[in-house]
Amino acid sequence: MKNRITTLFQIKYPVIQAGMVWCSGWRLASAVSNAGGLGIIGAGSMYPEVLKEHLRKCKQATDFPFAVNVPLLYPNVEEVMKIIVAEGVKIVFTSAGNPATWTSFLKENGITVVHVIANTKFALKAEACGVDAIVAEGFEAGGHNGREETTTMCLIPMVTEAVKIPVIAAGGIGSGAAMLAAFALGAEAVQVGSAFAVAEESSAHPNFKSQILAAKEGDTRLSLKKLVPVRLLKNSFAEAVAQAEAEGADAEELKQLLGRARAKLGMFEGDMEAGELEIGQVSAMLGEIKSAAEILDVIWQEFLLEKNRISQLKFG
Repeated sequence: MKNRITTLFQIKYPVIQAGMVWCSGWRLASAVSNAGGLGIIGAGSMYPEVLKEHLRKCKQATDFPFAVNVPLLYPNVEEVMKIIVAEGVKIVFTSAGNPATWTSFLKENGITVVHVIANTKFALKAEACGVDAIVAEGFEAGGHNGREETTTMCLIPMVTEAVKIPVIAAGGIGSGAAMLAAFALGAEAVQVGSAFAVAEESSAHPNFKSQILAAKEGDTRLSLKKLVPVRLLKNSFAEAVAQAEAEGADAEELKQLLGRARAKLGMFEGDMEAGELEIGQVSAMLGEIKSAAEILDVIWQEFLLEKNRISQLKFG
């Protein structure tokens, strides 16, 4: 497929692997890029020196383009940006912060910039800041999420109508059929997170992968809205958060309950009760662990199959 996104990133398929904390290191990013998509290293869970190591290993593992996701509200952002420039990264996805802060710096250093948004207001702001594309992420997505709780089905057409730059759809997309729906709504690519979180090459703990595959409808919930909204898989920690919120806990009380390194405890170290388990609603549709290349191929082949099926329907 040739469109503005595949041309912008120089990739074969308009499928982007989300930059997920504790899941998307150099192995996953390089595997997705080698398979024809765009792999992303999730810098949000990496100290600067760890990020540098992952960048160098990724460059050794693939000759194809890959990107880095940088949550702008995380610490060490300035050092991370300097490393990205020094290591010759060509594509950066920014999220969880103001795109005006770093877009000019990245563009001045020849880097393609994509910003993640959850509403039309911030889509327009990101466009005005000069980003090359945006990821419009719906309420279904895992990890940090929009306060408006706008679903992907509603968000994508509103955003694609509002901006002139290409839009990548995210949230609830783990199949070719969902990808086709996103294209019908105006997107030019999809960003896939949860489906790649359970890839063989994902750095997520095996316990977390097993828990994702066992998830059913309703097993995730958007929580911690008084801090930064995040979609969590049900466990003891998520239940404690739900109870605290029901009892009217303020932001400071929720911050104390969250503590430090809780996402690492669950997603990377495998504590399925006390850990913070970030995953999307599409987890209920995932059934097995596959390689990143297999996941991408299944999505693409289903996309083509569904596109052909719909083209043959007779109306009227």
